[in-house]
Amino acid sequence: MMDRAALQVILLGMFLMSATSDPVKKKKNVDIYSFYINSTVTSRYATTVITSRVANTLNESQEIQFEVKIPKNAFISKFRMTIEGKTYDGVVKEKEAAQQQYNQAVSRGQSAGLVKSVGRTLEDFKTSVTVSAFSKVTFELTYEELLKRRLGKYELLINAQPMQPVADFKIDVHIQEKPGISFLEVKGDLSTGDLANAIKTTRADKDFQVWVTFYPTQDQQTKCKSCGENGLNGDLLITYDVERQNPKGEIMVSKGYFVHYFAPSDVPRISKNVVFIIDRSGSMSGRKIKQTRLALLKILSDLDEDDHFGLITFDSEVSLWKRELLRATEANLENAKSFVKEIRDRGATDINAAVLAGVDMINRHPREGTASILILLTDGDPTTGETNIEKIMSNVKKAIGNKFPLYCLGFGYDVNFDFLTKMSLENSGVARRIYEDSDADLQLQGFYEEVAVPLLTDIQLKYPGGTNLTKTSFSLYFNGSEIVVSGQITDNSVESFTTEVIAVSKGSNVTYQDTIMTKDPSDVPPENENFMQRLWAYLTVKQLLDRQVLLKGQEKEDEKKEALKLSLKYQFVTTLTSMVVTKPQEGEVEVANKPKEGKGGDGYTADVDSDDDDSAFLLHSDAMDYSDAMDYSVMIHHPLPTYGSPTIHTTTPPAVQVHSNRFLLPVVGQSKPLCFDVPLPHKLRLLQDSASEFSMNGESLSENHGFHQIAIHYKTNHHLIISTKSISYHNGQDKVEILWGQELTQHNTDGVSLVVLENEMNVTMGNIGVVIISHKKDGVKFLWPAIWEHPKDVNLTGVLGKSDISYVKTEGSQTPTLKMKDKEVKTYLETVSDYRFHSTPVQECWLVPFQAVMEAEISDFTVTQL
Repeated sequence: MMDRAALQVILLGMFLMSATSDPVKKKKNVDIYSFYINSTVTSRYATTVITSRVANTLNESQEIQFEVKIPKNAFISKFRMTIEGKTYDGVVKEKEAAQQQYNQAVSRGQSAGLVKSVGRTLEDFKTSVTVSAFSKVTFELTYEELLKRRLGKYELLINAQPMQPVADFKIDVHIQEKPGISFLEVKGDLSTGDLANAIKTTRADKDFQVWVTFYPTQDQQTKCKSCGENGLNGDLLITYDVERQNPKGEIMVSKGYFVHYFAPSDVPRISKNVVFIIDRSGSMSGRKIKQTRLALLKILSDLDEDDHFGLITFDSEVSLWKRELLRATEANLENAKSFVKEIRDRGATDINAAVLAGVDMINRHPREGTASILILLTDGDPTTGETNIEKIMSNVKKAIGNKFPLYCLGFGYDVNFDFLTKMSLENSGVARRIYEDSDADLQLQGFYEEVAVPLLTDIQLKYPGGTNLTKTSFSLYFNGSEIVVSGQITDNSVESFTTEVIAVSKGSNVTYQDTIMTKDPSDVPPENENFMQRLWAYLTVKQLLDRQVLLKGQEKEDEKKEALKLSLKYQFVTTLTSMVVTKPQEGEVEVANKPKEGKGGDGYTADVDSDDDDSAFLLHSDAMDYSDAMDYSVMIHHPLPTYGSPTIHTTTPPAVQVHSNRFLLPVVGQSKPLCFDVPLPHKLRLLQDSASEFSMNGESLSENHGFHQIAIHYKTNHHLIISTKSISYHNGQDKVEILWGQELTQHNTDGVSLVVLENEMNVTMGNIGVVIISHKKDGVKFLWPAIWEHPKDVNLTGVLGKSDISYVKTEGSQTPTLKMKDKEVKTYLETVSDYRFHSTPVQECWLVPFQAVMEAEISDFTVTQL
């Protein structure tokens, strides 16, 4: 039986590649005897159900995990577990109500979970449950998404990683498209080698329907490109497009709802005016600037001769290749390429002046019947010139005046992606993250290809007799993309429904009008007849949440309420809702957050507290943009000290002097934690467990936040040195060197697990787990440690090992006083930035002397060498 002390489950946020470099070993005595993925796509709306059936073949209870990856753009809409004939279903509730239910189940205080999101297209969902000896559990997860057309095709991405060969493994995909399927291709890791023979494609009804099945044998599951003794590990990527014989688009009506897909291809391309605004500040040094040059050279080669273009580079100064837009002639392009080859990194970042210069270049050279586009590429915050983000957005919006779109490309994770997102949305564009990876230049080229061929401008879609419409106004339509509008029909008795599209093609107005009969027999099978209503709800909620960043006041609240209402009605896990699942544990309570696309961002989090009642599992989302992979890992541990850095009050900004590191210590039963300062510089014993021969030390420098170097030692032969620039691990024989910011790196050996992410490292040595977060503040990088796992019976020492503290606030004294271990200690209410989190939340704490908390001197915790 679990201890009744507070337990916490953290779903750690980490990017797991489809094919990890060091796969997790198959767990003994756990048999995944059936693994099904069933995906039904009806008119681009995909509903996918993942069902895993697992047996505990051990003669005692054990924890069994369920781990799957889902597309970031999807909403989870159902989760259930069936154990010993009893089903535990998830119920989506308003986030605050779900949290209240969680709090009521917590016997002592409330713990917090958290971490971050990194990656590109997938999120990793992981949970677990304790299963009795020789018993079985069935996990079932459902998610929904509207497939988006890019570069002339839709992509359905399915990931399979059961982590052991499965006797009964099946993927079934059924695609139904009313106009017919023009082409279909199956790609991905799971279509290579012997596995290609396990894929079968069947077409029917004049290509109106296609079935793709993937039934690999257990032997085949070990012989693909990314497979091994642990079975399948990779993606199945199904790409397709539909027939487009009607330029007016495809209209479908079902049960009072309609959807209109508009993607004409029979219109001439519009020549464009494009200005590239390229950040060349010092932070773009190295691979970033090289990849940017490569991408620009390729993009310039792809310009059409009747296009006009401009190049602007900026740091603290703005440099124009030419003051005016030039036609993309062969001679001009060669001169431009010579300019691009000489772009070098230097200086600060004046985004305001650079974007305004780009706007001015387009405004000074208007060309009737063309489409103008601004593309900004930057990897950081504005650091010189106008640095107030609100003022920059106001300046840019006023200068553009809704005349053309601004597309913002954020390079890496140091960039303020929220700022770029809002600025682009305010100016009819989108923001896209460019990941610091070996293919960054291809990512840049890929984005440009999506906007390379404008076909229509100023598109307005009208639906007489329609209401509750999704977005109906678009500034540009590009070749290979698609405009989707959905809504409700006000009068279900009408026999026909009319659509009208008004747009501009090469300076001339064009109109597309179509009428369909609403009483025609439906082409939608009965089992999918509600798909259009759910498609409308999905698209409406997505757009309402996207608009939140632009709205203020009552309008923002009204749209938030509408998004919440629809999320609850259709059981979508979004930023506003949580899914609560009762689990047959000894009173556990879990909380999980969907990851955020942004710098660090919040990740899926979970909280667990031990009680005698049934437990609750909460799954919810903290993000509006889902473009990355996430891991919800379940770890149980007791609350330990968290840590932060003091907020120094000064009247001479912006140069803040840092004189100490401030550590945070939660206290059971108290709303405010304690905090204490350790003067800089110092070398501290942060954590030690003599029994397992684990120790962690940290070194801080004068006037700098946090730690510039942290060393972790395990037994006699494992040594890990983490600095702000690199990571070095030595196991007595081999030495591994890793740089921050490179691709996901994993290393597992002899009870040591190392996972290096973009700005985070997860370390497990023996039975102790820590997370090292890499922060950047005022241009200076520093490290911060966080403990996330250790056995309850371990006797930890060190600055972070204190956990048995309590206090009582003494009333009546003029100076705030706390009673701690029969001693009265004077205190002050201060604030602290909690660097355990990437978002560095600020909270209040009672500041007390180091000696009062630790019952020892600082010198007792110092070390001579790391």
